Amino acid sequence: MARAVRIEYRGAFYHVMARGNRRERIFRDEADRVLFYQTLGEACERTGWRVHAWVLMNNHYHLMVETPEANLVGGMRWLQNTYTRRHNCRHRLWGRLFGDRYKAILSESGSGYYYCSLMDYIHLNPVRAGLVRVKRGESVRDYVWSSVAKGYAVPPRRRPIWLAAEAGLAMAQCADTAAGRRRFVEHLDSRAREDGVRAGVIEPGEDRRHSHLRHGWYWGSQAFAERMLQLASKGIATRKNRTYRSAPLFPSSRREAGAATFKWWTGSSRAVD
Repeated sequence: MARAVRIEYRGAFYHVMARGNRRERIFRDEADRVLFYQTLGEACERTGWRVHAWVLMNNHYHLMVETPEANLVGGMRWLQNTYTRRHNCRHRLWGRLFGDRYKAILSESGSGYYYCSLMDYIHLNPVRAGLVRVKRGESVRDYVWSSVAKGYAVPPRRRPIWLAAEAGLAMAQCADTAAGRRRFVEHLDSRAREDGVRAGVIEPGEDRRHSHLRHGWYWGSQAFAERMLQLASKGIATRKNRTYRSAPLFPSSRREAGAATFKWWTGSSRAVD
């Protein structure tokens, strides 16, 4: 069966999620998390990606990724294949590490509601998993392996260059100051106390538009969905053949950059995408 369309265009935002094969751990220890963190940084350097939020759990991860170039698929292939090789080499294993095809839900970036709700959902993942217990005085920033502890709660000089924390703080209407960063963390802790194990989760609307943070294919307004469907239709209509590939992994200002690039995959399992 042919795989679903991956819609790629310059400036796109995605909620990317991937789990371990058979839901097994993809991070066996802290060193594995460091390895993935470093590999993600390399992927961003190669692709030009800007990561607006991220969290590493035991058997999965979440990313909120902006792609200035239309290169999500190429970048994800490099990221997951490279981490798999490094992980397997470190633990003297072989075979696939990740399970089913990663999810990449298109997200509407221009809306503060959709942007901030996705950011909160990712950052509150450790609360839902019971790894942060705010009722016992713990804070979301206490979970080390997320963009809160390694970005939003610290000064700019201590952040990785690929983390767009300044943009996230601005969308949340928090200044990039000590007081503003405290306010950002307090907002997350407040949601954790109020929502408990459902912290950050937003149920889908009754209109069944498949707009969902975790499922469906996009997170945004009806107008955003219609624009994405138009782009997808154009991509299918202009598909050349089964070996067609879209934007290169490396960003380039020397080539003519198209406004949108798309892929229609045949279901081959030879490479991770």
